[in-house]
Amino acid sequence: MKSRRILYISQEIFPYLPESDISMTARKLSQGIQELGNDIRIFMPRFGLINERRNQLHEVIRLSGINMIINNNDHPLIIKVASLPAARMQVYFIDNDDFFKRKSLFDADPKAQTNDNDERSIFFVRGALEAIKKLRWIPDIIHCHGTFTALGMLYLKKFYHDDPCLKKAKIVYSVYDEPAPVEIPEGLFECLKFDKFKPSALSILDGKTDYEALNRLAIHYAHGVVQGSPELSPTLRQHIEESGAHFLPYTALEESAAAHNEFYKKILP
Repeated sequence: MKSRRILYISQEIFPYLPESDISMTARKLSQGIQELGNDIRIFMPRFGLINERRNQLHEVIRLSGINMIINNNDHPLIIKVASLPAARMQVYFIDNDDFFKRKSLFDADPKAQTNDNDERSIFFVRGALEAIKKLRWIPDIIHCHGTFTALGMLYLKKFYHDDPCLKKAKIVYSVYDEPAPVEIPEGLFECLKFDKFKPSALSILDGKTDYEALNRLAIHYAHGVVQGSPELSPTLRQHIEESGAHFLPYTALEESAAAHNEFYKKILP
């Protein structure tokens, strides 16, 4: 079987964050796909809840040092890594003190008392993609998990569409029934305007930035969509059906790697 390069970008991964549909799928699926002979890389945010000493995170100097401009503000990108010995996997973490130092996942910045999840989400997905470019590792599949990664589909299709490292990758998005989804403020539209996205590229959002709108956006731009939870809202299910994207229904965790491996084959040329 031909080995594929699969990039996973997930808002949560177990054991660094508690068990959830997203964290457990990202953890087990990436290991299972690797054990089937594929080459994987996996990224998540370095949320302040993650204990760096206990989890033995350390900075990857050769990947850090990029400055990313988000909404006209300069933010240094810090890349850290930790090993999961039982899985023979490394997990890369996207870090920045402005965005990920606070001891929470998606709460507002306690100092400024403002919701900056628009800028945090953009920084995370772009940071993962910039790190992959610096690694000079060209993925066949880029598979994103969770609403915090939904903007990744937009950036891959409209911002990185000519990038030699990323332009050939097929994009897969897993939709989850998230009990407390990230709240993205409407300031997102200003951030996207700064990155020169045309209104037509964002029309699917219908002027909204909530859970349903962001998932609609991701589904719209993905080549393949996966149902990550046993249940999804009827409106999202309808949007998946109408999108025309390849679709993988929900599969139990123990069957997930085999099902995804076949799904990836269908999407790839």
